[in-house]
Amino acid sequence: MVNQCSLCRSKEIKPYFKNEEASYFFCTQCDLVFTPKEFHLSEAAEKNRYDSHQNNPEDEHYRAFLSQVFNPVMDCIKSGDKGLDFGSGPGPTLSVMFTEQGYAVDLYDKFYANDRSIFNNKYDFITATEVAEHLDKPGDELTRLFKMLSAGGVLAVMTKILSEQIDFKSWHYKDDPTHICFFSQNTMNHLAKAWGSRVQFYGNDVALFFK
Repeated sequence: MVNQCSLCRSKEIKPYFKNEEASYFFCTQCDLVFTPKEFHLSEAAEKNRYDSHQNNPEDEHYRAFLSQVFNPVMDCIKSGDKGLDFGSGPGPTLSVMFTEQGYAVDLYDKFYANDRSIFNNKYDFITATEVAEHLDKPGDELTRLFKMLSAGGVLAVMTKILSEQIDFKSWHYKDDPTHICFFSQNTMNHLAKAWGSRVQFYGNDVALFFK
């Protein structure tokens, strides 16, 4: 039984959409749309889906896709800065793109690079690319990442941002069962306010939070 928002823990939630696969709820405080834990895949089933992803650093189309977040971050960092690719997946590529430009980048992924010592580190930039929508406690996870930034650092979040122009019923993004929460620009602004941060949007899918 769902009784609070998975991001801000508000109890001001209401039904949003329901189909044969899942029920979705809307938080009136932070604008998050989410599906409760009873509809989440097991970790084994979740990993099985990720194992099928064909992420390859040599794939120019995949690099072009990641450039949506890579280019804005590159404009914000300086020589010698150190980064973290959070949720790096089975074929880390964004980290390779930064390494090619001379930046040191650590990896973390709960299935493929589960070195939890990184949570003791400080970073000048952190990327979370196509990760936020998979988090069952997105508020806790993203807040932890923001706290890991050094002063002046940037957290880059890339996810399909839900807007009023999107017909949720036919939206392909919700049909991936590993996608369990969906952010609007209002949700991103809620996070920025909670963190005392400034957020800037790039295109339709990228938000950069500045510390």
